[in-house]
Amino acid sequence: MSPFLVVIVSAFFAGTVAIGVTLAIEKWGGVLGGFLGTLPTTIIPAAVGMRLNLGSDAAFADAMLAAPAGMLLNAGFLFLWRALPGRLPSWSLGARLAVMVMVSLSAWFASAVALVAAIQALRHTGVSMTAFGIAITGTIATVGVLACLRPLPSPRGSRRVGPGMLLARGVLAAGAIAVSVWIASLGGTLSAGVASVFPAIFLTTMVALWVAQGEAVPAGAVGPMMLGSTSVAVYALVASQSLPALGPALGSLLAWLVAATCVTLPATVWLSWLRRRQVSVPVR
Repeated sequence: MSPFLVVIVSAFFAGTVAIGVTLAIEKWGGVLGGFLGTLPTTIIPAAVGMRLNLGSDAAFADAMLAAPAGMLLNAGFLFLWRALPGRLPSWSLGARLAVMVMVSLSAWFASAVALVAAIQALRHTGVSMTAFGIAITGTIATVGVLACLRPLPSPRGSRRVGPGMLLARGVLAAGAIAVSVWIASLGGTLSAGVASVFPAIFLTTMVALWVAQGEAVPAGAVGPMMLGSTSVAVYALVASQSLPALGPALGSLLAWLVAATCVTLPATVWLSWLRRRQVSVPVR
C-alpha cells in the first residue's frame, strides 16, 4: 500500500470512530462516558499507519514509546478545561469558549514542541525509551487517580450534540491522524508519536458538550478522561512490541485488549465504587 493511501485510510477510519465518543458521553454521563471516550480508538489507525509507513521496527517502537508522553500533555490539556473556566470573567458562552480553545491548544502545542526536544535530548543520554514510556504511563495513572479523588458533578447530557459538531469532530480527528501518519512517512518518528495523540477527541468533546450541554457535563468528565487516558498510553506501550511481532491486525487487537481489560475496566469499576461511596457519605 502506498504511503499516501495509508494516510487516507488511517484518517478515514479515525474520523469514523471518533464521532461515537461524544454520543457515548451524552448517553451515559461524564463517568462512564468519559472512560468509553478514552478507550484506544484513533491511536489504532495511527499505529497501523505508522507501522506501514515507517521502515523499521526500531523506528516504529520509538514513535509508539513517545505516545505516552503525548498523553501526559493531554492530561494537562484536560486539566485546563476543569480548572480555568471558573477563573474566567462572566463573558458570553462564545467568548469563554473561544478563550478556552485558544489557551488550551496554545499550551498543548508549546508543550509538544518542548517535549519532542526533551525526548531527543534524553535519547542521547542512553535512557531506555521503554523505561521512559512506562514511567510516563505511571505518571498519567497517578495524576488521573488524584483528579478523580476530588470529582465534580457528572450529570448526563440533556440535549443532543448537533450533526455539524459531530462532523467537525470526525474531520478534526481524521486530520490529526493523517498528519501523524504523514510525519511518520517522512521519518519523523518522535514527532509522529506525539502527533498521534493530538487531543482531537478531547478538544471536540469539550467544545461540543460545552455548547450543547453547558459547562457541567464536560467538566465532570475531565477526571475520568484523565485516568482513562492511561489506556491509550498502555496501548502504545504494548503496540510498540505487538505490531512488529504479530502484524498490524493481531498486534492491534492484543494491544487494545490489554489496555481495555487491564486499565479501562478496573478503572471504571473503581471510579463507580468511589462515586457511590462519596454519594453515601453525608455532607457536613
